[in-house]
Amino acid sequence: MRLGQWVRAEPGTAFGAMLIGTFALMAAFAPLIAPYDPTQARPDAVLLAPSARHWFGTDPNGMDVFSRLVYGSRYAFGVALPALALMLAVGLPVGLVAGYLGGWTDELLIRATDLLRAFPTIVFALALVAAVGQGLGAMIFVIGLLDAPLFARLVRSEVLALRRGTLVESAVVAGNPTWRILLVHLLPNCAQGVTALAAFRMAWAVRISATLSFVGVGIQAPTPEWGVMIKLGAEHIVTGTWWVVLFPALGLILLVLGFNFVADGLSRLMDPRHRAGVR
Repeated sequence: MRLGQWVRAEPGTAFGAMLIGTFALMAAFAPLIAPYDPTQARPDAVLLAPSARHWFGTDPNGMDVFSRLVYGSRYAFGVALPALALMLAVGLPVGLVAGYLGGWTDELLIRATDLLRAFPTIVFALALVAAVGQGLGAMIFVIGLLDAPLFARLVRSEVLALRRGTLVESAVVAGNPTWRILLVHLLPNCAQGVTALAAFRMAWAVRISATLSFVGVGIQAPTPEWGVMIKLGAEHIVTGTWWVVLFPALGLILLVLGFNFVADGLSRLMDPRHRAGVR
């Protein structure tokens, strides 16, 4: 399928990919795009409205909102990508081992993951961040740990279905060791569901990281992170300075929307019935 045909067939996915690509370019080339230092306070430029000099206005510290928005995309990807890596590093092995071995091993591992998901997400995230400390590394650890059970359960269900088929029986008869059966024969067959879920959870990681920063337990000011910017803008919106909160909120909404659109597209693409219909 050519690019034009794909765009017409999947306009939502194409739009989501465009949004993600735009923010990824902003993150990669932030020093070239941002006209001002995102953390430099200027007392003579406090709460200036959007203009030709400051496209998105300035905040209560005199910092350029557009420059901070651009640099904020770095923190969005800087949380989502490492957090996803941690989700996969924890969730995939747990799901593979639990599904393949079964019995008490399966029961122990899955109940441990259920324990992580038993608490309200925001409350548990707040408690963990308070325990391990604030900052970027702490947020990545908390978000990755909270979402790892989703990947573990998905992979476990896939492995349980595959274990009853001839694939595993043939691999065992051929003399493959357990590690090879898990990594070579089972893991690739779980990739479809994992790929779609990964896009969804990256959207969640961006949103929850901004939420934690907004309530004051994530990344702290004056770091140009969207949650920090929204918190600062919310404190002044009653005075009519709408631009301080509007533009970082739009950035957050659009990036989360992009990940969700791409995740929906991947889900459809990997559905055998959809692929048959496309052909």
